[in-house]
Amino acid sequence: MKTNRYCILMGNKKESPKINSIKWGKIKTSDGNTYKDAKLYPGGSRKWDWNETGTCHDPGIQPADVEELLNNNAQVIILSKGFHERLQVCDKTIDFLKENEKTFHILETGKAVKKYNELREKYPIGALIHSTC
Repeated sequence: MKTNRYCILMGNKKESPKINSIKWGKIKTSDGNTYKDAKLYPGGSRKWDWNETGTCHDPGIQPADVEELLNNNAQVIILSKGFHERLQVCDKTIDFLKENEKTFHILETGKAVKKYNELREKYPIGALIHSTC
């Protein structure tokens, strides 16, 4: 059986991919992907397409945006607000995370990436990373 080195098991939890680099408009992850905006979660990552949930800068990140992270067993959530912090987070999203008893951090993108990479080997973590404004 071939082992995917990016799906390293942490007990019974899969490790989230590392963010190898980020610059304006470009996120590179350890699972070999490049995104403008990314969803990262235990065992994988994918493009974060705002059109799927109607996300826009204001009112911001929707509960449906983080639901996939929780469905992939993320216990800690990182939400990035962009490099200039123009992306907001809906109050409903904060309430949703509290109701689901998740630890979460809402940070400027550079700080969000740093926090995510620090915590990803310790906890089942999910993140929404916005690479522009």
